[in-house]
Amino acid sequence: MTLVKIGGCVTLTLPRSLVRELGLVPLIGGTPGALDAITDVAGVEVGQTTLVSGEGRLVVGKGPVRTGVTAVHPRCRTSADAVRSASRPPRK
Repeated sequence: MTLVKIGGCVTLTLPRSLVRELGLVPLIGGTPGALDAITDVAGVEVGQTTLVSGEGRLVVGKGPVRTGVTAVHPRCRTSADAVRSASRPPRK
């Protein structure tokens, strides 16, 4: 565990652990695949991209920008089968 203070921000970093190492296997069950990754599941596709725009010192509202996105297709991109998910009612 590492505690780092940069300016007014404090960041706590923990060593990366697998669910099995944390003793949480009974909560999720299953057997790990060859790569121990979500892509071990048949039919699941995962895509990721990182967007980088600008350079130099940060100017709020202008950049530079460093961001990313990950998409998980549980039944592959070409499947027309619906995928159900949990959600909560919208706030009023």
